[in-house]
Amino acid sequence: MVVLDGKEGVAAASSQSSVIIRFFKRISELQQLYLDKATPTTIGRWVFTFLLSLAYLLRVYFLQGWYIVTYALGIYLLNLFIAFLTPKIDPAMLDDSEEDGPSLPTRSNEEFRPFMRRLPEFKFWYSATKAVVIAMICTFFEALNIPVFWPILVMYFIILFTITMKRQIKHMIKYRYLPFSHGKARYKGKDDSGKVVPS
Repeated sequence: MVVLDGKEGVAAASSQSSVIIRFFKRISELQQLYLDKATPTTIGRWVFTFLLSLAYLLRVYFLQGWYIVTYALGIYLLNLFIAFLTPKIDPAMLDDSEEDGPSLPTRSNEEFRPFMRRLPEFKFWYSATKAVVIAMICTFFEALNIPVFWPILVMYFIILFTITMKRQIKHMIKYRYLPFSHGKARYKGKDDSGKVVPS
């Protein structure tokens, strides 16, 4: 057994910690590289998340357990979805003094402004995918398989989903906004069917 003196021990500990820091920094850089590559492929990202969710649901179905984990995942995804549908600047929260700032267009002749979400699409996808992966990892731990009567959880989730979406749709109707905008409005000019007269 080798005993290191004070300076040598500090040097060895700092070199070990720098190796660990470099390792995690490299992992973070690789993660960011793959996220940057995945950013433009919206459909591909959501197909991947859908397949991952399907694999999770099949695992839960065949193992007949982890209903609490599934319920928690459903509630978390519902919260993400509501944040995705809500505008970044909620008109219900504005005071009269703040109404001079940016707002949603309420008439068809107003200038087009894209819908700015509280939770952008990429963050919605990333958070949802991480949640499904964490839920999948939880299914490998028997301690998290708490026995419950799952039909009550399903019924409660359906009721919660219905009430939450009803409130969100009423909010959309009250403040007259749609959470989906597919680009700037296009204006079409007159079709020119006449002959060109040289001047």
